[in-house]
Amino acid sequence: MKKLLILFLVLPLIMQAQSIKGSFSPAKDFSYAFLYHATPESANYINKGQLDSDGNFEIQLDSTLTPGIYKIVYATPPEENNFDFIYDGKETVAFNFSHKKGVEFTKSEENKLWTSYLKSIEMVNQTISNYYSKENNDKKGFNAIFKTLKNTQTAYEELAKDKLVFNFIKANRPYIPSQYEGISIYSQNLKQHYLSQVDFSDYLLQSSSYLIDRVTAYVFNMVAEPSEATYKQHIDDVAAAINNDDLSIKTSLLEMLWQRFVALNNNNLANYITDNYLLELAKSTNNKVLEDMVISFKNTSIGSKAPNFEITLDGKNTSLHQIEDAKDYLLIFWSSACSHCLNELPEVKKLVADKPQLKVIAFGLEGDDSNWDVEIKKYPDFIHQKGLDKWDNPIVKSYGISATPTYFILDSSKIIKAKPSDFKDLKAILKSL
Repeated sequence: MKKLLILFLVLPLIMQAQSIKGSFSPAKDFSYAFLYHATPESANYINKGQLDSDGNFEIQLDSTLTPGIYKIVYATPPEENNFDFIYDGKETVAFNFSHKKGVEFTKSEENKLWTSYLKSIEMVNQTISNYYSKENNDKKGFNAIFKTLKNTQTAYEELAKDKLVFNFIKANRPYIPSQYEGISIYSQNLKQHYLSQVDFSDYLLQSSSYLIDRVTAYVFNMVAEPSEATYKQHIDDVAAAINNDDLSIKTSLLEMLWQRFVALNNNNLANYITDNYLLELAKSTNNKVLEDMVISFKNTSIGSKAPNFEITLDGKNTSLHQIEDAKDYLLIFWSSACSHCLNELPEVKKLVADKPQLKVIAFGLEGDDSNWDVEIKKYPDFIHQKGLDKWDNPIVKSYGISATPTYFILDSSKIIKAKPSDFKDLKAILKSL
C-alpha cells in the first residue's frame, strides 16, 4: 500500500514535467543545443543538450524556471546562431530547425500561435502590396482587404488572451485606415504608426529580439534606398518613441543602431548617433565602457583629425600635430613585447623605404623601457614615442586601441585617411600612396 501511495504522489509530478526538445537537420551540421534564459540585460545559461545521430535532443526543464523568453544557441558565433522562444512554465516546447527553413514549432501553443499570426499578417500585407502595385482605386476592394486585416488582428488577440504571446501580437498591431487612402498617404501613415504600438518598457519585449527586429526594420527597411537625411530622421524617430524613463533599453537599441552603421562603414551616421544621443546616454547610465568606445571611434573615424599627443624628438618636446615636412604619415601603435609587432615592423620598414614623402610615427605601448630602447635602434628613420602603462595609457584610450600592431594613415594635416585592418591591408594602401 505504501509503494502504491508513493506511485500516486510521484505520477502527477512526472506528468507535469516539461522539456525543450528539438530536431536539427542536417544532423551532421550540429552537435549541441544550449539553453539560455533571456533578460533585458543578458542571457543566463541554463543547460545544454547533446544531439544524437539523428539530430535530436531534449532538455528537461526544472520546475523553478520562470515563464519568460528563452533562447536556443546552436552554433558559433552565438550572437548570430540563435532563436528566441516563449516558455509559459506549463508547456513542453518542441521544434524542428534547419538553416533553410529556420525554426518550426511543433509543440507549444504560445510559439505556434505567434508563428501562425506572423504568417497570416504577412499574407494580408502581400494582398495590400498587390492592391497598390496595380495602382488600384477600387474602394470596395480596399475596404475588404483592410477589413480582413482588422479581423485577423482581432481574432489573434482573442486567441492570445491570458498568454504571454499577447504582448507581442499587441505590439505588432498594424495600421488600419478608417477610409480609402492612396499609396502616398497610406505609406506615410503606416510609417507613423510603425512604432506607436510598441511598449518599449515591456519586460518580455525587452528580453526578446522583437525590439531589435522592429527598430532595425524601421530604420533600414521602411524606405527604399534611404538617403543620409532619411536615416537621421529614422534614428530621431526611434529615439523619440522610447520614453526617457527607459534609459537602459534606449541606450541598448541606439547602441545596436550605432554598431550597424559602424559595420556598414558609415562613420557619419554612427557619429550622428553618438553626438545626438549615445554619448549623453552613456554618461547618464554611467556606462564608461560605452562612453570610451564611442568617443574613440569618433576620434579615429576616417576624415577626423587624429588625436594629438606629445612626442620627444631629438631631445625636444613637440607633438603629432606639430610635426611637418611629410605628405603622409603612418602611425603605428605597437609594443616591444608583441611578437606580431616584432614580425611586422621589419616588413613595414621595407615597404616605406622608397617613400620619402611618408614618415612613420611609432607609438610603443610599454610596461618599462628596457625592450623598447633596444628595439627602436633597428628603426632609426621612424619617429618614436613611448607610452607607459600599456593598455591604461590615455593615448591608447583616445585611439581605442585594442590590439597591436594597429595602423593609421594620416595626411599632411593629420587627418585620418585610412585605417588598415592588418598588414596585408596596409601593404595594399601604401602601394597607392
